[in-house]
Amino acid sequence: MDAFYASVEQRDRPELRGQPVAVGGDPNGRGVVAAASYEARAFGVRSAIPMSRAVRLCPQLAVVRPDFQKYRAISQAIFALYREVTPLVEPLSLDEAYLDVTENAWHEPLAMTVAQRLKAAIRDTTGLTASAGVAPNKFLAKIASGWKKPDGLTVIAPGRVEAFLHQLPVDALWGVGPVTAARLRSIGVTRLVQIRTVAPDVLARTVGSHAEWLRNLSHGLDPREVQPHRTAKSSGMERTFSTDLTDRDAIAGHVARMADAGAAWLERREMFARTVTLKVRYDDFTTITRSHSRDEATRDQRDLRARALALLDRSEAGSRPVRLLGVSVHNLTDDERPCRPDGGGRPRLPFDERS
Repeated sequence: MDAFYASVEQRDRPELRGQPVAVGGDPNGRGVVAAASYEARAFGVRSAIPMSRAVRLCPQLAVVRPDFQKYRAISQAIFALYREVTPLVEPLSLDEAYLDVTENAWHEPLAMTVAQRLKAAIRDTTGLTASAGVAPNKFLAKIASGWKKPDGLTVIAPGRVEAFLHQLPVDALWGVGPVTAARLRSIGVTRLVQIRTVAPDVLARTVGSHAEWLRNLSHGLDPREVQPHRTAKSSGMERTFSTDLTDRDAIAGHVARMADAGAAWLERREMFARTVTLKVRYDDFTTITRSHSRDEATRDQRDLRARALALLDRSEAGSRPVRLLGVSVHNLTDDERPCRPDGGGRPRLPFDERS
């Protein structure tokens, strides 16, 4: 969907149409931008930036508090349209999905025609626009979907894949964020196809275990199938506080409650977790994570809480003011037995730190 939350608000509030709009939190506090209209993006307003900065970039910006119940209802209507065409729908978020339309209810031989009809159905049903990417695999379709936003449709036929790849910068690669892109540029790689020419040992030193995967993507190869019932890989919650936390007991209380929420989520899903991760963002925006993993999975509330609090002891929270806290559970399984040595689960080091 195109600027989904902001587009919904512009649809429902005529006075916002054609105006720069940002959906998110209070600009006078620590609100962040959840979505920005295309009019706002022209001023540099983007999702995930502080709302206070967004207002400085665009003083005439209309700030709207999010209504996620409304967005979820619209999303459900859109996904219902998808599933009328194919059962192979893999949600990525409320406003994005992969569809495999090799076989479809309309018996359309061309995926481009399916995309055109779905875009029209979405507009007729919701009054909103969507952009579509049509390609032989998920990696290429994802890139194509953002190629001509808003209301775009980009088709990469098999015979055009190589020409399309030569147009792309290296950070178009799935999994390549700013840090990895900077590492690749440090070895002279600025275009996606240049990944192919890097010696295997050099690429491995630069991007680690992702080397083979990125090399395949540089050739336009992506064997992943559309998975209509994706298993959750993690769950967690985080909170940005209106004022910095400095009291250690208050910080520990928030961490404990977040760990309890993770245990309750696991209980509802009848799942277990092997890894607990703590996220701390200090007042200077330095962000650290601390993780603890065991071979044995659990959903025991006391255990998860104790591990989260132990991770907190490995941070500077309290001695340094805290802006954000988060606790999440990872390495999920429906079996609480230890990882199997035959590949049913990889033993991990007791502590893993990233900063």
